[in-house]
Amino acid sequence: MKMKTAPMGWNSWDCYGAAVTEDIVRRNAEFMAEHLKEYGWEYIVVDIQWYEPAAETNEYHPFADLVMDEYGRLLPAVNRFPSAANGAGFGPLAEYVHSLGLKFGIHIMRGIPRQAVHQNTKIMNSDRHAREIAKTNSICAWNTDMYGVDPEKDGAREYYNSIFELYASWGVDFIKCDDIAQGNSQWQYYRSCTRQRSKRYCYP
Repeated sequence: MKMKTAPMGWNSWDCYGAAVTEDIVRRNAEFMAEHLKEYGWEYIVVDIQWYEPAAETNEYHPFADLVMDEYGRLLPAVNRFPSAANGAGFGPLAEYVHSLGLKFGIHIMRGIPRQAVHQNTKIMNSDRHAREIAKTNSICAWNTDMYGVDPEKDGAREYYNSIFELYASWGVDFIKCDDIAQGNSQWQYYRSCTRQRSKRYCYP
């Protein structure tokens, strides 16, 4: 009988906190491919704050400016991930990781960016806007980036679909979804959205 193991790989938080950059990710991917892949290590995961240009340590900046598109979907900060320029997102970095025979993952927080709610961005493939689905009393105790999403509101499903469609278009294989214990009904939406796609996602 083949034994199952937990996903094995490298996570940027462990050494770099919120401040990892693309060149560091690439170098660690190269090391893993050369020295660890044959033993089952396969995931390269970019942890929290990849969408914050000013991230610099494992300390969070309260109410930081974040990079996002017109639909309230977070995007990689180009000053830290240069290959994300011109709307490419994590696509080029994921492609490089895949070229090494590895898989690419990202960290996300539950919910919708507060910045999107304050700007009341439109939700992709919906006539709803961010303020209509936000659950503003559902917040993370240690990070100010996000509001929760009310899964009963029209537009909530479309928002979740839109972010996972974006991640799939980048070639993301693995999702580390954080602060999810505070929103169990949201977790069910995340699970449902990812099951519609062929990628393998993981939730801590």
